[in-house]
Amino acid sequence: MSASRYPEYFAEAKDRHLNELKEWLSIPSISALTAHKPDVNAAAKWLADALTRAGMEKVKIHETKGHPIVYAERLKAPGRPTVLIYGHYDVQPVDPLNLWTTPPFEPDIRDGKIYARGATDDKGQLFLHVKAVEAILRQEGELPVNVKFCVEGEEEVSGASLPEFLAANREKLAADAVLISDSSLLEPGKPSICTGLRGLCSLEVTVSTAKTDLHSGLYGGAVPNALHALTSLLATLHDERGRVTVEGFYEGVPELTSLEKEQLASYNPDEKKLASELGLTALYGEEGFSFVERTGARPTLELNGVWGGFQGEGTKTVIPKEAHAKITCRLVGSQDPQATLDRIERHLNSHLQPGAKLRIQPGEKAIAFSCDPSDPMLQLAADAYEEVYGQRAVFTKDGGSIPVVATFASVLQAPVVMMGFGLPDENLHAPDEHFSLDNFDKGLLTIVSYLHKAAQASV
Repeated sequence: MSASRYPEYFAEAKDRHLNELKEWLSIPSISALTAHKPDVNAAAKWLADALTRAGMEKVKIHETKGHPIVYAERLKAPGRPTVLIYGHYDVQPVDPLNLWTTPPFEPDIRDGKIYARGATDDKGQLFLHVKAVEAILRQEGELPVNVKFCVEGEEEVSGASLPEFLAANREKLAADAVLISDSSLLEPGKPSICTGLRGLCSLEVTVSTAKTDLHSGLYGGAVPNALHALTSLLATLHDERGRVTVEGFYEGVPELTSLEKEQLASYNPDEKKLASELGLTALYGEEGFSFVERTGARPTLELNGVWGGFQGEGTKTVIPKEAHAKITCRLVGSQDPQATLDRIERHLNSHLQPGAKLRIQPGEKAIAFSCDPSDPMLQLAADAYEEVYGQRAVFTKDGGSIPVVATFASVLQAPVVMMGFGLPDENLHAPDEHFSLDNFDKGLLTIVSYLHKAAQASV
């Protein structure tokens, strides 16, 4: 069959494909809940069988200290690039169950969408790659590039198994590009390729003063108040222009290139409209940067929770002995998470009110990811989107943090191509998660197109 037959091939196979996807989505592979470990294993087994049926070779389920990693390869295109496809088969818990229209593990198709936990994050999107490979092998007999699959079962719990597996199997997993579909289009019909994800570090701050809460009539105005000490301390973290005042905080933050500024400007929203939609009178952030620059290309320091003292009904005239805050930072460029935590700790200690004591508990850490949008493997992906969607993909920088992406890039030293087919409003991690069948159809064609185009890249 010729390449022009792919739309017809997928149309003829659609019922079979959807029935298979329903089977997989029916397995409650919730990695966070110990009771579902057998289901997580069953989902890995289902995927391994599907990869074998698709024509992949050396399919193996690798046991780990946590949940299994599924590996497969087909390396029969000598001199051609190797594409490593990553995804995850584990899913989020389903609570609150009463908010689901249909049971989360009884897939239901309605209104041109398939509803189930994992439909868009990430079983549905990963399934596209399995079926795209299968389609090429059935129509052409061989793949245009070498292909490997590496699929984990701990993504939703930030497990350590995959980083350990990558470090121990660099040669086995070596590739010219890592292909991931675990993200979204900007909006229906408007594809995007993420070239940057922010890193992360977090900490919890506790400020304490006296050995016990004190009566505000007897001691007020004469002793340190933990809440006053904490709030005055937190106020020193930013200036009036929205910049973080921690010394050295911006070390490693790159200047945006003209290409990056152009791409970011192409999808910056109407900021007044966005503020109105959010119920705000105005947006706020680091002076001199647009909304998409602030949320995708600039670092942040945010207060996520502040508490202490009396919070019950009525009044209690007390001077609290302790107050707390949770802080997270989104990082970009080469900002180092540990160095950032160290700098914040020094800043807090140097600005602490006399009579107060400080305790800091560091939390999670992840480095930022960034890649060059001019890389041929990314440009070919944009070409593939344009061929199917009729609109070339926009190169974006996303504000979230996906540590495994940076891990792949650093360990394998290969460009990461993030070709998502979900939509922002598909309720990932929420009740009534779903996946558009229009993007299901177009996703299959886009992946087939990309694998053919990737064969043109030099190695």
